Amino acid sequence: QVQLVESGGGLVQPGGSLRLSCAVSGNMFLIYNIDIMAWYRQAPGEQRELVATITSGGNTNYADSVKGRFTISKANAKKAVFLQMNSLKPEDTADYYCNVETNVESRTRAYWGQGTQVTVSS
Repeated sequence: QVQLVESGGGLVQPGGSLRLSCAVSGNMFLIYNIDIMAWYRQAPGEQRELVATITSGGNTNYADSVKGRFTISKANAKKAVFLQMNSLKPEDTADYYCNVETNVESRTRAYWGQGTQVTVSS
């Protein structure tokens, strides 16, 4: 199993910044075989949406709504994934979830954290 624990959420004013962290622990073989690390978010009454992804090779992808404002990165050995959020807007308010996908012999499995709340408000 792989365990994910998010931190870094909170209340911030519009235009401010936050840095989310997700600590990865558990089975080292599965962690070694993490293919993709990602951040999702879910606003009240909305569906969960993909915010950003980073592959084991370091390639990144972002939702159009956060391009140029958010940056995803990962620690060595995939032991953590981060989301730097700048120029925050009220519409960024949501619960943010860390997600990783392992790939072992073409069998994939997704793991989720419990989420951290981000509120952007004056």
